[in-house]
Amino acid sequence: MNSLLRAEHLTVCYDGVPVVQDVSFQLNEGEILGIVGESGSGKSTVIRTVMGLLGNSGAVTGGKIWYRDQCLTDMSERELMRYRGAEIGMVFQDCGAGFCPVRTVGAQIYEAVSAHEKTNRVQVEKRAEVLMEKIGLKDPQRVLKSYPFQLSGGMNQRVGICAAMMLRPAVLLADEPTSALDVTVQKQVAEELLLMREEFHTSMILVTHNMGLVKKMTDRVLVLCNGQAMDYGKTEEILEHPGSAYTQGLMDSVVRLKRKQI
Repeated sequence: MNSLLRAEHLTVCYDGVPVVQDVSFQLNEGEILGIVGESGSGKSTVIRTVMGLLGNSGAVTGGKIWYRDQCLTDMSERELMRYRGAEIGMVFQDCGAGFCPVRTVGAQIYEAVSAHEKTNRVQVEKRAEVLMEKIGLKDPQRVLKSYPFQLSGGMNQRVGICAAMMLRPAVLLADEPTSALDVTVQKQVAEELLLMREEFHTSMILVTHNMGLVKKMTDRVLVLCNGQAMDYGKTEEILEHPGSAYTQGLMDSVVRLKRKQI
């Protein structure tokens, strides 16, 4: 497999305090990489670094991130804009909050697409309707005319997937995309992400604390604790034979929760 995205000894600080330390991984074509760990482990920071969304207090203080043969961490904001959306898309934990509340979903999707290619509103909405129907959103015309607050949390997440996939990015970053949803909708969103991989051969990085989702969706997994890599490798191997006590603890906690529910 060819590497699409890779991090080499990445260190990221907020206000001078390291939150990710010497982390390396690669994402191959058509692969889903899971990044897992407890809250505060640095999971979301990794993918925000890929997108250049660390804000004023965040900085890469060591290592690099490469997309194909281009170094993302050396790029200016203007250079990164060419890659965001078109090459690398992102689905946030709460897509509804990511949309502007006073503009329709259709208007916002059109604005995002037209920033990267010459097109018109009718063409974009037709593309969006086809994509929405693929992922099971009924009455896509109504959805496009809706404001985010008029849609449920699950619908907003699915619209977020649609918006992120409109430009057919090679890489999709998903930051806890199911954590705010009920169990039934979590399953739907997970299946829709897998469908996007199947339909468009999209490579993905899935950030989650849900080990069940990791097992269901990912090919490889990176386990983080306090910003450091505890385990990294093929998902099946890591889950069956954890290389660290921390990863074993994550697995044990899933078993205990299941037993408690019974």
